[in-house]
Amino acid sequence: MTPILVTGAAGFIGFHLSLRYLDSGRAVVGLDNLNDYYDVTLKRARLDVLRQRPDFQFVHADIADAAALTSLFARHKFEVVVNLAAQAGVRYSLVNPQAYVESNLVGFVNILEACRHHGTRHLLYASSSSVYGGITKMPFSVHQNVDHPLSVYAATKKSNELLAHAYSHLFRLPTTGLRFFTVYGPWGRPDMALFIFTRAMLAGKPIQIFNQGRMERDFTYIDDIVDGVFRLTDRLPQPDANWNSDAPDPGRSAAPYRLYNIGNSKPVPLMQLIAVLEACLGIQAIKEFLPMQPGDVPATYADIDDLSREADFQPRTGIETGVAKFVAWYREYYNT
Repeated sequence: MTPILVTGAAGFIGFHLSLRYLDSGRAVVGLDNLNDYYDVTLKRARLDVLRQRPDFQFVHADIADAAALTSLFARHKFEVVVNLAAQAGVRYSLVNPQAYVESNLVGFVNILEACRHHGTRHLLYASSSSVYGGITKMPFSVHQNVDHPLSVYAATKKSNELLAHAYSHLFRLPTTGLRFFTVYGPWGRPDMALFIFTRAMLAGKPIQIFNQGRMERDFTYIDDIVDGVFRLTDRLPQPDANWNSDAPDPGRSAAPYRLYNIGNSKPVPLMQLIAVLEACLGIQAIKEFLPMQPGDVPATYADIDDLSREADFQPRTGIETGVAKFVAWYREYYNT
């Protein structure tokens, strides 16, 4: 079998997914540009772990570099590509939208073109729960229209889904979009709430709690996210013969195109997460309550029925177990 290409392999999800593929006996080519959106030292530490595996090869490149991708695809003829490379973060997209256009739009088109011209059998790509935007009807379903993004980041992820559909329709490229819901766990991103709270609490600093704490998130442990992607890797999307253009289902298509939510499907109040974190750290948080931030949403909640039915997916990690594992990793990694 040809190696699987995982872009964003030095990132949080890409690192864990690469390990899962390697553990299953699949070779992995991991691509990353190692940008400094957050601590590059953490990204390099993840790569150090991956490089210990003989079937892992790292490529330092940017998906926005079309020539580099063309050369890479010509060498390896990837049958499966998992595109996790992206400029992440809702709030940063208000500050530097150009970074999102370059990576999430230009870079994604380069991935699509490389897959199209080199015979890729299946492209899986990261979308986000952020695409649900202004929708308040929950649980969020892939069969809902998502036409009201609340951030530039969300708009680029919705654009990825639209571009993927066009390529699935025009060139019969099988594409699977993965809407991730609030991923957390060991080796996580320093710009995410759990990481930020832990760092502040251990330093004796206040934690900022937005919307006066009236927030809920479908916190999903990293192992469950990876399990969902892994189960879909060799499950090629098929055209839906029953798709009705008079009443189009956004989650399906007459093209080889599918969307899935990957979440815990059990939204947790933010204040409950903080209480669990306080118990794990043995520290009472100093709380600073603030208004809702631009681009943010009060709640997320994943409908995972399609993924459960079609790929036998079932999240297994509750918030108490997941937070405890994150705290244990954090204390070891940072020697606190």
